Amino acid sequence: MSESDRTPAAEPDVCIVGSGPAGSLIAYKLAEHGHDVVVLEAGETFEFATRTERMERALRPTHHRTTVWDLDQARDAYTVSGPVSYPANRLRAKGVGGSTLHWGGRVARFTEKDFEMQTRYGYGRDWPVDYEDIRPYYAAAEAAFGVAGAEDNPFGPPREQEYPMDAFPRSHSDSLFAEACSTLDIEVHSVPNARNSESYDGRSQCVGYGTCSPVCPSGAKYDASVHAKKAIEQGATLIDRAVVQRLEHDASGDRITGAVYETPDGTTYTQSADEFVLAAGGIENPRLLLLSESPQHPGGLANSSGAVGKYLMEHPYVGVAGRLDRKTAQNRIGFGTMESYQFYEPGTVGPGSFKIEFSNQGGPKPVELALKQREPLVNLQKTAQNIGIDPLVELGKDTEPIVWGDELRDLIADATGDRFTVVAEIEVLPNERNQVTLDTSETDAFGNPVPNIEWGHFTDYAEETMDAAKDILGNIVDELPGTVRDREVFELRQGAGHSAGTTRMGTDPSASVVDENLRAHDVENLSIAGSSPFVTMGASQPTLTIGATSLRLAEYLHDSVL
Repeated sequence: MSESDRTPAAEPDVCIVGSGPAGSLIAYKLAEHGHDVVVLEAGETFEFATRTERMERALRPTHHRTTVWDLDQARDAYTVSGPVSYPANRLRAKGVGGSTLHWGGRVARFTEKDFEMQTRYGYGRDWPVDYEDIRPYYAAAEAAFGVAGAEDNPFGPPREQEYPMDAFPRSHSDSLFAEACSTLDIEVHSVPNARNSESYDGRSQCVGYGTCSPVCPSGAKYDASVHAKKAIEQGATLIDRAVVQRLEHDASGDRITGAVYETPDGTTYTQSADEFVLAAGGIENPRLLLLSESPQHPGGLANSSGAVGKYLMEHPYVGVAGRLDRKTAQNRIGFGTMESYQFYEPGTVGPGSFKIEFSNQGGPKPVELALKQREPLVNLQKTAQNIGIDPLVELGKDTEPIVWGDELRDLIADATGDRFTVVAEIEVLPNERNQVTLDTSETDAFGNPVPNIEWGHFTDYAEETMDAAKDILGNIVDELPGTVRDREVFELRQGAGHSAGTTRMGTDPSASVVDENLRAHDVENLSIAGSSPFVTMGASQPTLTIGATSLRLAEYLHDSVL
């Protein structure tokens, strides 16, 4: 298929919607098994050679974060409701590779309790699978991504083999936090990272650009374009800039017959296939099902349970930021190298799980100061959240005159290097009030109702967990060596871009959308992959579990369906 040819593939076995980690891994594994696969991706294929320029966009104050990966505001329009405004377009990227193009790269496994919250604690619902069901696929996902890690987490789940690469060494600021944690008997350990501590799978070792999120120019950090390319090499067809509008089905409503998509020239096509896999993320998966409403499926495709779009989950953060009377050297690297799962078991301190992340990105980067030349605030993100602006564009316009040479050197030296940030990722239980619906009062570039994202209905479980986490973080900061200045406690309630739960899995078709094999209860030839089938999410980043469950689905499709 030529670059400009976006016509449907001829009689494929499987059509996959989305080329993030779920869609690309499934496409690769099925193509490797000899199946004819086509992938429809709403965004474009980003040439690797453009990454240095995209890094420069990320660093320059004239660019908004969404411009780094060319987000299309008209295509990706949405509305928000609920107590917290959900910044969907700051938290996702559309293109081949999906949101792994700009993700942070942390890849811990969910623990045993994350799959059994109802049985163990009486909260939420259990998954229809447990840790042992997913365990071998976790190992396969770690090998696929390329994970650098160490078996030093005493609170982690059981493992069957070593990580593919050695963990990254701790940063200087980690040593300061480790000293404080030792005083409090808090155990710390390495962070599993989907970035190369050595050359791996034909990709570079990390060379330290420090701009991991939103862009890694070296390719050392994994993104799903790696497996999209592998899928194409195995014979899969990938059609980019193909924005799926809806799924069509046969007269009975039992089988999907086609995915209707529109291309940049305004042409509408229908891609047929024997099997369909939705892998478009926690917001777009339910939206496409709701857009596919029909007389046979009056509440939306695969939605006889009414659960499509409901039970949206995210990971809010709380944290403490400030300055120390000594050098912390934060912002020297762009990713975490130390964390603690000591408070992951519910009831340890608060009612729910949280994990502690010791940031290596405290305060502004030197290049931000050089380009903007203003006295930065302790926590730009929190300030921006409070007043609804972009912190790297609007804050501090009316500051001191521009300086150069020795004065600029002194400004940067005074304003950087002594910052610290420590945060806790918080568990939020599924709540049907947190949801994705269609907003018929607003339309996207194609005339479709946009998704409305209602977020921020936190129960006492989450609120008390956030309070407990802030107490622990405060205790750690109190024990840092030296004198703490400019301390600020903050909350990031909008979440980290880990949308999940909106097409939940379960054994009861009246209360879930897909079964334990990610097959839709209501439609014979539809599977749904990614984070949207998650039942609970603990306080761990979801991408490794997305990878593991996607590999499990690919195996099931190959062995039992195709």
